[in-house]
Amino acid sequence: MNQKSATLSKQISKTVVLDYLLHIPPVRDPDHKLPLMLFLHGSGERGDDLSRVAIHGPPKLVEQGRDFPFILVSPQCPADTLWSTHFDALNALLDDIIAAYPVDTSRIYLTGLSMGGSAAWNFAAMYPERFAALVPVCGRGDWYIGDPQQLCGLAQMPIWVFHGALDMVIPLVESAKLVQAITTCGGQVRFTVYPEAGHDSWSQAYATEELYTWLLQQSRSS
Repeated sequence: MNQKSATLSKQISKTVVLDYLLHIPPVRDPDHKLPLMLFLHGSGERGDDLSRVAIHGPPKLVEQGRDFPFILVSPQCPADTLWSTHFDALNALLDDIIAAYPVDTSRIYLTGLSMGGSAAWNFAAMYPERFAALVPVCGRGDWYIGDPQQLCGLAQMPIWVFHGALDMVIPLVESAKLVQAITTCGGQVRFTVYPEAGHDSWSQAYATEELYTWLLQQSRSS
């Protein structure tokens, strides 16, 4: 035998960098802790022009004058990379926001659209203890195949999935198979399908007032 067993054990450190948009609602009571939403954009908003992050989704609504009753954190994925490359940075970003602002850590919500919707599935499955609810919009989850137990870790998390029936970029079946997998694990998932929508199901999803009412009712402490 010409090879031997060995183990690497070494502590390493890395520097992470993420630009992000931040919305902080008015806080009248300094002791009042606020829910937090982490929003992950799609592939078209990657790069170093932070204004692109506000093209779609909740940060767009803030630019239009919406004042959400929660902290909204909207990072930008660097050009030519995927969100999965930056999960360490996203974790560090959440830690920094929690340290700097009055965040109710039992009410942190994760959402994303398209590439960001796929990342939201993945990020939540890797760190389910961080989030009180998950809202993936037109995402996919090929990452979980072969490791269904990781997906079953989301069975107890409140999840609301949105997708367009006519989506040719990420077909509806991608969300459907994830919803079915979690249901098989004993979870209950809200699943909204827009019969006339293509890939842009996010415009209708994030315009749904009930979504925010529902989100704010979710808490890990309950």
